[in-house]
Amino acid sequence: MSIADVTPCVLIVETDAALANHVSLDLQESGYDTIVAHDAHMGLRQAIEKHPALIVVDRLLDGDSGLSFCHNLRTSGTRIPVLLLMARDAVEDRVACIEAGADDYFLKPYRSEEFLKLVKLYLKPDIPSTEQLKFGDLVLDLATRQALRNGRAIDLTMKEYELLKYLMEHPREVLTREQILENVWGYDFVGESNVIEVYIRYLRLKIEDEGEKRLIQTVRGVGYVLRES
Repeated sequence: MSIADVTPCVLIVETDAALANHVSLDLQESGYDTIVAHDAHMGLRQAIEKHPALIVVDRLLDGDSGLSFCHNLRTSGTRIPVLLLMARDAVEDRVACIEAGADDYFLKPYRSEEFLKLVKLYLKPDIPSTEQLKFGDLVLDLATRQALRNGRAIDLTMKEYELLKYLMEHPREVLTREQILENVWGYDFVGESNVIEVYIRYLRLKIEDEGEKRLIQTVRGVGYVLRES
């Protein structure tokens, strides 16, 4: 059986039974299998035992928060992509989302069409690859989705990986915010979201953790470029 023949399974961790059922039915109608957990403890157990392709978790869970769930999941060593359902879109909420280990977020109220577009981006079949992208002392392995700088391994969330990959595919080319949103996120944001700035900040922290020189440069009023200072 090939990778393409395997039906992706999505774990939904949601205390609101009606919303959980709605999300589950939408996913099933789109051809995915689903597992539903109604609290963080059950969700973490299902994630570790069932190894779903994607996890959708509400930020607010009875008895625990979605952020704590994400943190505990990452602490266990699991790199399964996580989408966080959130009611607020403030900068501090996006930062908390990334710090907890979530890959992305979807704003409530829940809208089926927009949600399924986002899910589809994360569940695209993986194409086996031995290719590496290189820029200076930075290497991105497309098979393992891991970055290396001066031989130091850097673990990336899926969205961090996609962002770095896009930058490394266009070295020394100034990329506008609109280009990055379209090619990395693939869907439209409502309002003046600074989600790119948030992800650039955490990507820089990871690839410059040992005091290495900056590679991701800001072009004020335009966007970003991967180039040496």
